[in-house]
Amino acid sequence: MDIYLQSIGQILESSGFAGLTVGHAVMLLVSFIMLYLAIGKGFEPLLLVPIGFGCLLVNLPLSGIMDDGGFLRYIFYGTEHEIYPVIIFMGIGALTDFAPLLANPVTFLLGAAAQLGVFIALFGAMMMGFSVKEAASIAIIGGADGPTSIYLTMKLAPQILGAVAVAAYSYMSLVPLIQPPVIKMLTTKADRAIRMDTLRPVSKLERILFPIVTTVAAGLILPMSVPLIGILMFGNLVRECGVTDRLSLAAQNEILNATTIFLGLSVGATMNAEHFLTAATLKIILLGLVAFIFSTAGGVLFGQLMKKWSGGKINPMIGSAGVSAVPMAARVVQRLCQQENPGNFLLMHAMGPNVAGVIGTAVAAGVMLTLLR
Repeated sequence: MDIYLQSIGQILESSGFAGLTVGHAVMLLVSFIMLYLAIGKGFEPLLLVPIGFGCLLVNLPLSGIMDDGGFLRYIFYGTEHEIYPVIIFMGIGALTDFAPLLANPVTFLLGAAAQLGVFIALFGAMMMGFSVKEAASIAIIGGADGPTSIYLTMKLAPQILGAVAVAAYSYMSLVPLIQPPVIKMLTTKADRAIRMDTLRPVSKLERILFPIVTTVAAGLILPMSVPLIGILMFGNLVRECGVTDRLSLAAQNEILNATTIFLGLSVGATMNAEHFLTAATLKIILLGLVAFIFSTAGGVLFGQLMKKWSGGKINPMIGSAGVSAVPMAARVVQRLCQQENPGNFLLMHAMGPNVAGVIGTAVAAGVMLTLLR
């Protein structure tokens, strides 16, 4: 009997229950919430499911899954060395149609204006006691671009990766909830009902030259942006050139999907209780929300200026799509415009600043890397 009880005691001592802490329990609850939001509510499921499950795995005590030699430690290599974010940019490029931006190049300015929240959050984070490198990593959340946030954070402040990634992807998934109140506060019903002229057709030559010219310009002006912008444009080139359909389909599907799984799991693996449950995490999540709100506001306010300059021909709402949450932010604009004018269609107009925001956030990250590394 004593031997039997001793064996049970040894099993319990080596079980996860022996190492379970309140912190682990809290983080397991966080993982359940993330999975619920992804599966039950449909909030960014392709990202939140692997992130939430990665969080669950790393907070099961004594598994060793994130220790040296553990499975997630090997998976984390691709995030630690910025491989996954860059590959995802290739997939985004292969999925993205830049024609709305080329048809109306002035919307580049809206993509730039929607980076306002990045710089406000940068100074806010420094005032709250974060180092300048940590502040830059937090601020880029305002661009609503998860891969860029991860890329920049791994280079400047890897110790806060979990909080930055969760904030970035959470606010991306909450675009339909966060943006409408900001847009309505800064526009009138008449603004939201403005119709815009049909976009001009974009030639195949323009579509092919755009990724090449953009890569060269970015490389010469801001070399640190090349890994992101260059690979984004490579993905777009294989989409548009017309002779690499197999490569384009692979980048859009198998490669992008597999990389998303690995990136999500490894980001979730950074959310262990010891590092995630801190006052700094709460500050980062709050600053991320501030950054996102001000980025939306910056785009709409610049849209108001463009409305005046154009004599009322530009709907200021499309400026809110300057954050790079593609295509969710553009869909928000379309939904709001049809609430005021059911026959109005702004989706393609909003896609211009939307894809410009992807480039703008990558450029902002390149500037920060140039100045801070």
